[in-house]
Amino acid sequence: MGAGHPHVLYRESGSPVHRLPPEVKIAAMVLFTVAVVATPREAYWAFGGYALLVAVVAALARVGPRWLLSRALIELPFVLFAFALPFLGAGERVEVAGLALSVDGLHGAFNILAKGTLGVLASLLLAATTTTRDLLLGLDRLRCPQILTQIATFMLRYLEVLVGEARRMRVARVSRGDDPRFLWQLRGFAAGVGALFLRAFERGERVYLAMLSRGYTGRMPTAWQGAGAATAGQWVAAATVPAIAATIAAVALVLQ
Repeated sequence: MGAGHPHVLYRESGSPVHRLPPEVKIAAMVLFTVAVVATPREAYWAFGGYALLVAVVAALARVGPRWLLSRALIELPFVLFAFALPFLGAGERVEVAGLALSVDGLHGAFNILAKGTLGVLASLLLAATTTTRDLLLGLDRLRCPQILTQIATFMLRYLEVLVGEARRMRVARVSRGDDPRFLWQLRGFAAGVGALFLRAFERGERVYLAMLSRGYTGRMPTAWQGAGAATAGQWVAAATVPAIAATIAAVALVLQ
């Protein structure tokens, strides 16, 4: 039940990106995304530069393009919406392959595809090079509101417990003749979900009382004060990518 277990997106490696402290990677990813979002949608060359930066970081992190692209399919609903914009947009229209498409819709579709894809790829690179525990540690060191990091920590720590409890309850139902494939047995499934909620609530109360008995006052120990925090050199190294991205965005805004 440890929150330090690697998540499903994490890829074990000894790359330079993996060795960076989590706080600098989180800050670099956020600043890079801000630069991408601030770029005018007509600056096509700028998005090519951003894609090159992502490719360089992926190569340094030893994360292959197939892995990235397969996980990037999570943005498929937004891609489908983007493809509909040229047909639904108003204003000036241009003929492409016999179809009358909206110019503003084409710009909007490219804007969604380019910025969304770059943001997803940057997030995937962060997840591939940082464990869940390190992500929470990095947020703590960046002085993220502690109530948020506490909620995330407890959620991750006890998620495996709840999944195991749900699995045992399902085995118990099936051993007593339950078959969730049939609609008339939906009532039993709903009762099981309710029982799981009550068990989780009671477990949470017991954990909270145990924490109070051990001196918990509403704040967890501040992990960002511990050893392993980022050095000035690591901050400078991680700032390279967002600095280049910010330069590209500034030039694109000036040339607009």
